[in-house]
Amino acid sequence: MKAAYRVEMLLPHSKPTTGYATMKESNVVELSGRAEASDPLSALLRSGAQALIRQAVDAELQALLSAHADRKMDDGRAGVVRNGYLPERALQTGIGPVTVKIPKVRAKTGEAITFRSALVPPYVRKTKSLEAALPWLYLKGVSSGEMSAALEVLVGAEAKGLSASTVSRLKQAWGEEYRQWQSRPLNKDRWVYVWADGVYSGLRAEDAKLCCLVVIGVNERGEKHFLAIEDGQRESTQSWREVLLGLQCRGMTAPQLAIGDGAMGFWAALEEVYPDARQQRCWMHKTMNVLNCLPKASQAKAKQALHDIWQAETRTDAEKAFDDFVKRYEAKYPKATLSLHKDRDELLAFYDYPAQHWQSLRTSNPIESTFGTIRHRTKRTKGCLSRATMLHMMFKLSECVEKKWRRLRGFDYLAKVVTGVKFTDGIEVTQDNQDAA
Repeated sequence: MKAAYRVEMLLPHSKPTTGYATMKESNVVELSGRAEASDPLSALLRSGAQALIRQAVDAELQALLSAHADRKMDDGRAGVVRNGYLPERALQTGIGPVTVKIPKVRAKTGEAITFRSALVPPYVRKTKSLEAALPWLYLKGVSSGEMSAALEVLVGAEAKGLSASTVSRLKQAWGEEYRQWQSRPLNKDRWVYVWADGVYSGLRAEDAKLCCLVVIGVNERGEKHFLAIEDGQRESTQSWREVLLGLQCRGMTAPQLAIGDGAMGFWAALEEVYPDARQQRCWMHKTMNVLNCLPKASQAKAKQALHDIWQAETRTDAEKAFDDFVKRYEAKYPKATLSLHKDRDELLAFYDYPAQHWQSLRTSNPIESTFGTIRHRTKRTKGCLSRATMLHMMFKLSECVEKKWRRLRGFDYLAKVVTGVKFTDGIEVTQDNQDAA
């Protein structure tokens, strides 16, 4: 089945041009006439990037020549000199292809010297930002054979060198990076808070969905890092026990607080491996679970009543709002109030920590937001992802996301949490406010 869609694009100082988007069996839409549709700003950016790369590479070359300036020939001339350029190649970037020329050097004194640019290493034909798009495209359902076509839509027809075999080699490299990441030590940092959740992909293994168990931690400096991305069986206690024991073997000490959904085997495993860690249930998950027990007509008011609990300024106010909710809905909807009441202490644990951290402690949003594209993916591409490939892709996505994370808000309070300073309603307990109380 084929379908064509008429696409009109108005370029600066030109007449309307017409191209055709053709949809084949592939889920990649090709746009004809893309080269003509390139905007002047992108061309200017590419030109500027080309000049910057040339300047930076020249600076690297000058540094090399300066390092060998003492090597002279018998007649006093320089022993190490420029010697033309390597063949020109296109470097794929987020703004399209940028042409680069890497200079060569020649040693006249006999000993071979090779110039290697740290900015543009040999054989590199794409930037890190473009490489980050590959696992994302893969998880969105673009197969290995379609990857080059998908990138043509993103960066232009010059996106070459990404054949199915190239993508397969990248996947093998990602697998090795993932295995090294799994064994890195964790004892150099003190992990104050951890978030845990199970992420389900659209893949199935026999009769079960594939589940990925994810743990994110924040250290005493407020830096957030992925600690575990492991294969699991329906978030079972045994699967989580293996994950936590792995973290313990790598040197992770007991966190001050663990945050997660209330319906996981994670909590049973946590009590075995890290019995001293306190627990905080995710209010986002709890709200959804409670509302699912109510008729649609009652959900709006109930949702606001739940917000009144966790948005209260003090634990006393939250307890009052909690009791009001139970009184209002218990008679007609006992399942809803039971779902809320059974995790009462764990839902309100955040009040014993700095108020600056509450926004991060009340939900498992760090994991939800990171892997939303995977959790909500409904279309499955047959033969595209195996169980191992799913883990490797999620690992690469996590690397991209982690680089953009900011430190935890109020990170300067983390040292106090680690040293056992007490907080009441988010405020540090001191001798002065104790006397005032």
